[in-house]
Amino acid sequence: MSQQFIIAPETIIQAYTLGIFPMAASKDAEEIQFFQPEVRGVIPLENPRIPKKLQRLLKKQPFVIQWNQNFPAVIDGCASPRSDTNETWINPTIRRLYISLHMLGFAHSVEVYQEENLIGGLYGVAIGGAFFGESMFSRVSNASKIALCHLMARLKYGNFKLLDAQFVSDHLIQFGVKPLEKEEFQKKLENAINNDSGLKLDVPETTVLHSLLHDNKVTS
Repeated sequence: MSQQFIIAPETIIQAYTLGIFPMAASKDAEEIQFFQPEVRGVIPLENPRIPKKLQRLLKKQPFVIQWNQNFPAVIDGCASPRSDTNETWINPTIRRLYISLHMLGFAHSVEVYQEENLIGGLYGVAIGGAFFGESMFSRVSNASKIALCHLMARLKYGNFKLLDAQFVSDHLIQFGVKPLEKEEFQKKLENAINNDSGLKLDVPETTVLHSLLHDNKVTS
């Protein structure tokens, strides 16, 4: 009988600093694999792009935004079957590792609530001035998009230098995601992880969002 290799959370952190990230082949896979794409998707933070319709919605503040209040529920939401497929790359090993990273202070969740119900969110890992976005989910229209906007706002406010989206997708094009060759990404990554940045979670969400929408240039 073969013995399964146990991966420590510290191994995941080391992988991120090298430009590598983990995924499972499916929700039922026993092991995880590590990836380093030749082309990486990156969302620019210098001049964030937010669609005008979404900017108007953000100003209305239709939902309550929280950070790190229920990380396990967010990762479970991201692992839930989508309308177009029942597959997910979040298996029990991924879930265990990222909850451990959350407890160590590296993994964070952005949570969107409506009448105290969790309706959307995202999670990822912060190292220095780099944030590695992992997955998002939405149970109400625009909930995950609003979570992403609040993430972008706080990263910009906290002087982060990199928002890694892993891949370029149709969904992220509206937020200005750009493809970077592996060599270019590695240079940007090295600069980012050595940068003095912070999420500054003691600053109110309204202050951070105002800074994004009003004090800084936002393209649409």
